[in-house]
Amino acid sequence: MEHVVVAENLTRKFGDFTAVDNVSFQVGRGEIYGFLGPNGAGKSTTIRMLTGLMAPTSGKAMVLEFDLETESEKIKERIGYMSQRFSLYQDLTVIQNLNFYAGIYRIPRNKKADRIDWVLQMADLSGREDILAAELAGGWKQRLALGCALLHEPEVLFLDEPTAGVDPRARRGFWDLIAKMSEQGVTVFVTTHYMDEAENCHRLSLIYSGRLIATATPEYMRSQVIDDRIIEVSVFPQDEAIQVLEANPNVRRAQVFGEVLHILANPNIDGIEVVQKTLSAAGLKPSQPIYIEPSLEDAFIYLIEIEDQREEGRKR
Repeated sequence: MEHVVVAENLTRKFGDFTAVDNVSFQVGRGEIYGFLGPNGAGKSTTIRMLTGLMAPTSGKAMVLEFDLETESEKIKERIGYMSQRFSLYQDLTVIQNLNFYAGIYRIPRNKKADRIDWVLQMADLSGREDILAAELAGGWKQRLALGCALLHEPEVLFLDEPTAGVDPRARRGFWDLIAKMSEQGVTVFVTTHYMDEAENCHRLSLIYSGRLIATATPEYMRSQVIDDRIIEVSVFPQDEAIQVLEANPNVRRAQVFGEVLHILANPNIDGIEVVQKTLSAAGLKPSQPIYIEPSLEDAFIYLIEIEDQREEGRKR
């Protein structure tokens, strides 16, 4: 696979605080590569370094074979970037924003009309050309921002939390557009903290406290916890149930997942029996516990737990 983004020991410090800590990864052409992590994990700082908007403290990166340190302007000409916040001009209409960015990207006059028409069709914005950007609903604003980032036909598209604050239906539509870009050979580097969105990525890197703790396909990520199967149970009050369960030495973790709890028990025991007896002995009335396939969120929590244990060991 041809790698179009390569990071080696990329680090960014702000005074004594290390926001990104020796991060290394490679992204293949046409790949949807997800950078998954909680807020403050270092996702946006990484993407700002890769787009040439922020210099790394140390380490290096190549984008489309251009060196981030010495050729950042060449990189900017070949990539598209969509920031975490809607950054287009609110007091301009859809078509005025597109015309403005066509000028910024120096799209030739003989191609400009075709590119704008392509964006309007791709983003389903036809018929909305004269609407002010400020009057667009959140999902349509994101479509417009994506369209502006694609006007100049970039080879790599960097999307920083592109659907933050957008309703679930609009998020699904936006990811359909991302999939189409990938099918057309565009490489998509996307940061997110939504687990359901991460499932759409070809590969994921989990970033936590500035460090990469895992890189794999979503399927492989989930497989990390299969040996320690997840137990699902419905019981209320949930907070009390979690306290009771985690006091049991055979229970490693109990977590709220909507209306149910997900429990990770020690291997080589009958986890269902342990959960049932522990909750019942505390006077709670659980549903029948069942084993379920782990979700990506289960895997992420599991991997963070392991990383926290490693960090504690390093401090000793």
